[in-house]
Amino acid sequence: MADYLADLVDVRVASPGVALVTLNLPQLRNAMTTELTSAWVTAMDEIAVDRSLRVVVVTGAGSAFCSGADLSWLDQGNLSDNTPDRLRDRMLPFYRAWLAPQRIPVPVIAAVNGAAVGAGLCLALACDLRYASPSAAFSAPFTQVGAHGGMAVSWLLPEAVGMPRAREMLYTGRVVAADEALAWGLVSGIAEDVADRALEVAESVARAAPIATRLTKAGLGQGSRGGFELALQWEALAQPVTMATADIYKGIKARRQHKTPTFEGS
Repeated sequence: MADYLADLVDVRVASPGVALVTLNLPQLRNAMTTELTSAWVTAMDEIAVDRSLRVVVVTGAGSAFCSGADLSWLDQGNLSDNTPDRLRDRMLPFYRAWLAPQRIPVPVIAAVNGAAVGAGLCLALACDLRYASPSAAFSAPFTQVGAHGGMAVSWLLPEAVGMPRAREMLYTGRVVAADEALAWGLVSGIAEDVADRALEVAESVARAAPIATRLTKAGLGQGSRGGFELALQWEALAQPVTMATADIYKGIKARRQHKTPTFEGS
């Protein structure tokens, strides 16, 4: 993958198989403006089809990870145009755009370098793993501004922290600091240089067998949504697929020889 640089979303190859994606609108705390959303979609579409990638890391420029949706457009134009039906037609594509980490076939790691608010929290939750800086903060203040939550927060947040804690965050909108987020399991670790820590984890993941890793991500999605039996049926299909690859023989041989295998995805 060649480095791809846009004004609003910076995508670069950090190491073999690892892409670092940076939201680059620090003056607006990386709020999800129409322009940033468009640049994000372009970047995610390119990443989704890049077979050289094995892991993606997402972070924000400046002091915030993402301050959430930019709703300034609600103040513009005729309020009578903002009917529920018309707003749904606008919001659903917006949700799907920013939930792209769920459809990216490789693991996506969030390096939460600052505030992750509302839809910004949902972006972090859509990633497979999350790491935080000491200054990171998480909140879902939807009801505090008169809105219902969006971007699948009613599913993603309970999955990450459990229903009682999700209720507290959604009802009160209170800020959860990095250390509490770690205790809750919302993040997997805290690091001063969170991007470096996330890239370190990404490099470890990138060394694993890529076919097996992609199928594992797909299987985790199947199992969490479909329950025990669907997980069992998926594994009965996916594990034989990996057993028919050349990579499994490399992995077994390397394990016997106490060496580190080099997987090629074949």
